[in-house]
Amino acid sequence: MKLPSQPTGAAADADGPEDRLRRFVTIWSRAVFPVTATSMTRQEFERHLLPPARELSEALHARPFDTAPAHRVGQALVAAHCTDPDALARSLGVVDAYLVLYCGDEHENPAEELRARCARLQHAMAAGFAQALRERTLVEQESIAHSALSARSAAELALHATESRFRAVFDGAAIGIGIADLDGNVLEVNETLTRMFGGLEQTVRSRNIAEWVHPEDGPHVWRLYDELVRGEREHYRVEKPYYRSDGTVLWTNLTVSLLRDAAGAPQYQLALMEDTTERRLLNLRLRYEATHDALTGLPNRTLFFERLEKTLGPAGDTRFGLCYLDLDGFKVINDSLGHSTGDRLLVEVADRLQSCVAAPGEMVARLGGDEFVALTTGPGTERKVAELADRMLAVLASPISVDGRELTVRGSVGVVEGPAGERTAAEVLRSADITMYRAKSAGGNRFEYADAEADARAITRHGLTTALPAALERGEFFIEYQPLVHLGDGSVHGAEALVRWCHPQHGVLGPDRFIPLAENTGLIVPLGRWVLQEAVRQARFWQDEAPGGRKATGPLRINVNLSPTQLHHPGLVAETVDVLERSGLEPGALCLEVTESALIGADDDLLKPLRQLAEMGVDIALDDFGTGYSNLANLRRLPVSVLKLDRSFTQGMQQHPADPVDLKIVEGIVQLAHSLELAVTVEGVETGAQAQQLRELGCDTAQGWYYARPGAPDRIHSLVLADAV
Repeated sequence: MKLPSQPTGAAADADGPEDRLRRFVTIWSRAVFPVTATSMTRQEFERHLLPPARELSEALHARPFDTAPAHRVGQALVAAHCTDPDALARSLGVVDAYLVLYCGDEHENPAEELRARCARLQHAMAAGFAQALRERTLVEQESIAHSALSARSAAELALHATESRFRAVFDGAAIGIGIADLDGNVLEVNETLTRMFGGLEQTVRSRNIAEWVHPEDGPHVWRLYDELVRGEREHYRVEKPYYRSDGTVLWTNLTVSLLRDAAGAPQYQLALMEDTTERRLLNLRLRYEATHDALTGLPNRTLFFERLEKTLGPAGDTRFGLCYLDLDGFKVINDSLGHSTGDRLLVEVADRLQSCVAAPGEMVARLGGDEFVALTTGPGTERKVAELADRMLAVLASPISVDGRELTVRGSVGVVEGPAGERTAAEVLRSADITMYRAKSAGGNRFEYADAEADARAITRHGLTTALPAALERGEFFIEYQPLVHLGDGSVHGAEALVRWCHPQHGVLGPDRFIPLAENTGLIVPLGRWVLQEAVRQARFWQDEAPGGRKATGPLRINVNLSPTQLHHPGLVAETVDVLERSGLEPGALCLEVTESALIGADDDLLKPLRQLAEMGVDIALDDFGTGYSNLANLRRLPVSVLKLDRSFTQGMQQHPADPVDLKIVEGIVQLAHSLELAVTVEGVETGAQAQQLRELGCDTAQGWYYARPGAPDRIHSLVLADAV
C-alpha cells in the first residue's frame, strides 16, 4: 500500500493542531476505506474516523501515559465494519508513519519518547481490534453452534429438511468446524478446518483429540475438556495452539460445545476454530518493537524494568547483581564526529556488551543515550557481578573502528548487589546511577560498589540543589558577620559577610554545603547579588548608626566574597555600581574577595572588570593566598590591594614555641606584600599568642575565633579576645 507523501516546508509548519489532525484523518480514511464493508461514503467515513484520531492524538501526549484510548480505537474499527485484516494492517501503517508527524510535539515530549509511545499505541490498537473481532466472531460462533444444534435435533424429525441446512452452514462457514464423538475421535471436519491444518483431510479426520497436546497448553484446557465430555458443562472457550503436519504451529480461538441426543444424553462434541496465528505474530512483533531498542536491538528500559521488578518482587528469594554503565567521553565523539558516527559506535558497544552476558539469569539492556545496564541473578552474585563488571570494561578496552577511524571509549560502572525483595527497581537503579557517577568522578574506566552513606549524601545534595531556587525566593538565606580587627590598636576595621542557609529540614547550613551546588546550577549569580545588596545595606546602616568617633577613623569596611562564576558574569561591574549607588555607600568601604585559584592564569578579559572596580575605589582582596600555585611575580599585574593569608600558614603558631619555618614564611609574604603596597589580612586567628606574633610580623588585620565567631550584625563590636583552642 502506498501512503500519501509527507508535508514539507512552511506549509506543514503553518497548519494548526486541528488542521494537522484532519490531514492525518484524511490519510487514514483514504488508506482504509477501499477495504471497508460499509454503506458510508468516503467523506462520511472520514468524519467517522475523526473522534478515534483525536483519541490517539491525545493519548500520544497524555500524562500519565495510557494506552486504553488506542485499545478503544481498535474496537471502534471493528464496530465500523473495518474487519478485513488488511484494514488493521493499513491503519497500523498510517499510525506508525503519520501519528507522530502530524500530532507529535517535540516541545512537550522528546522524539524518542513519542516514537516509543506510538509503538505502544499501535500494540494496544491491534489488541483492541483483535478483542473486538474475537467477540464478534464468538457471537457468530454461538449463532452457528445454535444453528448446528437446531439442525442436528431437527434431523430426528425431518432429516431430509435439516440435513441440507446443516450442510450449508457446516461447509460454507468461514471458521473451522469439527465434530467428534465423546471418545475424542474426529468424525467430520469442514473445508476451512482442513485448510487450517494443512489441506489434507485424512490427517485431521483420522486423528483423536487427545493427540493434539501442545507444550503451551495450560492445565485448565484438558480439565475443561474432561468436564464437557462427562456432561458437566455445555461449552468452553480457550486459546489453544496445535501442531500442523509440517511441524508449524497453528494458534486458534477454540470454542467446544456439547451436543446431546433427544433424551438429553451427551452424544457429540462440536469444535469451532478461529485461526489467530497471524494476529498473534503481529502482537508479538509489536510487543518486540515496544520492548527493544530500535538502534541496537537490545532490550530497552521498559523490558529491563519488567525483568528487574520481577527479580526484586515479593516472591524473589534469590540475590541479584546490577551493573550500570555509562561511556566515558562519548559526548565528545558525538559532538565532533556527528550523531551518525555515534550511533554506529553504540551499535558496536552493544554487540560487545551482549557478549558479556552468556550465563543463565543474565541480560544487558540499553536505557538510552550511552547508558547500558546488565543484570545477573542467582546464587554467588557477589562474585558474578564483579566478574560481569570486569568483562564489560574489558570488551571496551580495544579500539572500535568506525568509518576508518579507530575510536577508543571507556566506561564507568556502578555496581549494586544484594538480596531480592528489599528494594524497588527504581531504588536499585537510582543507587546504581549515583554509584556510576562516583566511578566517573574517580577518573572513569573503573567500577565502584554502591554505598548507602554515599547514596544518602548524593540524594541530600540533589535535594539541596533542587531546593535552592525556592529557598532564595522564600528568604531562607541570611548573613552572619565576622569582625576584621586592626592588629595595631585592636579596633574593629570591618567585617566579612558570610552567607548561611536556614534549611527547613537540615537546619543552618554553612556555605561549604551549598555554594558549590549554586555554582553548578548558575544560581550563584542571583544569590551573590542578594548577598552583596544585603551586606552593602548593612554597612551603610553601621555608618549611619556609628558614634562620631567611628566616623573620624573612617567607615567600617564590608568584605564580600565573589565566586569564579560571578567573575565571568558580564553584569558584575554594572550591578556592583548600582548596589553602591542605591545604598549610598562609598566604593572605598567595599572589599570584594576573590580566591587565588580563581585568578591563576587569568587573562586580561577576566581581570578587566576587577580593574574597573579597583579604579572606582573598590578594594580587591586575594583570598586564601598560598593555597594555589600562582607566581608571586604575577601579583604586580593583579588589581588587588589586600592579601588574605590562608589559615594553613598560621596553624603552626598555635603551639609553643611557634614553628620557626611558618614564622619565616609569613614574614617573607608580609614583606613582599608591603613592598607591593598590599595590606595583609590573616584568617584563622584562634589564640592570643598567634595575634601577638602576627602583630610583630607586621600583619595589618586579622579575623578568627580569638576575636569573635561569625554572628548577627548587632554583635560586630563584641570581641571575645579569648583563646579558642
